[in-house]
Amino acid sequence: MRPQSEPDAMNSRTLVILAAALIVVVVIIVAATLVFTPGQTEPAFQAAVAFVEAAARGDDAAALALVSPAIRDAAATCPQGSISACVDAYTPPEWGDLKSVVFRRATPDGANWDVDLISYYAADRGASGVCIYTRMEPVDGSWQVTRYAGFIHCADPAWRDISSNPDAPNSEP
Repeated sequence: MRPQSEPDAMNSRTLVILAAALIVVVVIIVAATLVFTPGQTEPAFQAAVAFVEAAARGDDAAALALVSPAIRDAAATCPQGSISACVDAYTPPEWGDLKSVVFRRATPDGANWDVDLISYYAADRGASGVCIYTRMEPVDGSWQVTRYAGFIHCADPAWRDISSNPDAPNSEP
């Protein structure tokens, strides 16, 4: 085995330094993303997911605890006065039961959040799922759904600009 020449040692040292620098840059990017990007652990987003899960699974008590008085009043006009019955009516029976709901993205609006969720149903409706919009507003230290819309396939053109569309499908209030 021959000893490493000075240029070979320099090339090895340079590669190690470049690899270390690349690792440091990747760690900084990941850390910044975790710190500056709110995730599903944001309480407003958790409340949005909890509302949709409760309403889609028939738990009116849990769903109503997460909505504004205006939505509670609107729920009184649903079949049997059930917000779950209204939500169930939005999705075709062939989709089956709700399997999961996850946070997709959110846009801040002052202290409020416009939160988009994506859900999947038992019949695996669509590759991109079913899209739901919720307007989350802080009230007395917790979060309330003050408007919701959607429960439509994400490829539906009616999904575009749903947060600002007063004629959004399946919207309350």
